Amino acid sequence: MVRRVKHIGVLTSGGDAPGMNAAIRAVVRTAIHEDIEVSGIYRGYQGLIDGELRPLGARSVANIIQRGGTILRTARCQAFFTAEGRARAAETLRENGVDALAVIGGDGTYRGAALLAQEQGIEVVGIPGTIDNDIYGTDVSIGFNTAINIALDAVDRLRDTAASHERLFLVEVMGRSSGAIALYVGVAGGAEAILMPEIPVDLDQVADSLVAAQTRGKTSSVVVVAEGAVEGGAMAVQRAIAERCGYEARTTILGHVQRGGSPSTRDRVLASRLGYTAVKRLQAGEHGVMVGIDKRGTVTVPLQDVWTKTKEIDWELVEIAHVLAV
Repeated sequence: MVRRVKHIGVLTSGGDAPGMNAAIRAVVRTAIHEDIEVSGIYRGYQGLIDGELRPLGARSVANIIQRGGTILRTARCQAFFTAEGRARAAETLRENGVDALAVIGGDGTYRGAALLAQEQGIEVVGIPGTIDNDIYGTDVSIGFNTAINIALDAVDRLRDTAASHERLFLVEVMGRSSGAIALYVGVAGGAEAILMPEIPVDLDQVADSLVAAQTRGKTSSVVVVAEGAVEGGAMAVQRAIAERCGYEARTTILGHVQRGGSPSTRDRVLASRLGYTAVKRLQAGEHGVMVGIDKRGTVTVPLQDVWTKTKEIDWELVEIAHVLAV
């Protein structure tokens, strides 16, 4: 017989992502529909250790589905990296009668959640939320669609200026260890080159390709650079291009603007689906997993797989980008 969950805690951890509020709303309202009590945990794992829990009702999450960021806020927590910190977090949950936890965040978030479940026996379900879309076990994570739309809008605007002035523009997008944003934005924006951490960057080759593009008649170019593709980011690429072929480039660093703003329709629907599924999985007695989505629909993967396995980039899309950049 499956033990009934009576009280769920929900928190957000790591970097914020558009759609996190929609996921919080889905967890809260699905839990209430299932006659489960819900508490919001503020400031992530730090708030869990410090006891920052507040009961949430249906009206607590009204009018937040369209808001970016996270109403529960997020914070880094060094104490949670220790067994003592995780023991204190588990004690907080037990003191407040919370018997299951829904955690919204990225792979670093799941590392802590997996250890909390393993060491303290806490029932945990993860919901993938990061603009980097680098989480193993789900085709897409909450926030990615909004982030690429924001970045693409910037690339489209810059291409207009690049064409008007016959110039080269470099656009740096977020992605210290993942090139997913750069890849999608580069293909959708018709970039002449896309630089990503997953593929070693040969700056001589980049410079040669830009010269070749000009020889073919291109009067302006856009290069999309993931922040972790080259040490020093897009500014280092700009200097290297100037040294190798004498081109005067302009660099735009989009930075944290990609994380903010109202989530797209796709992110709101995804977050609603995954928040709902997380509660239903807990109700069915399934925990120690992350809920995700692929071509089959909603799926679950063990939490440990999320941070021990690596999500591959779309190599076919890499090839498409190369072929179309002529």
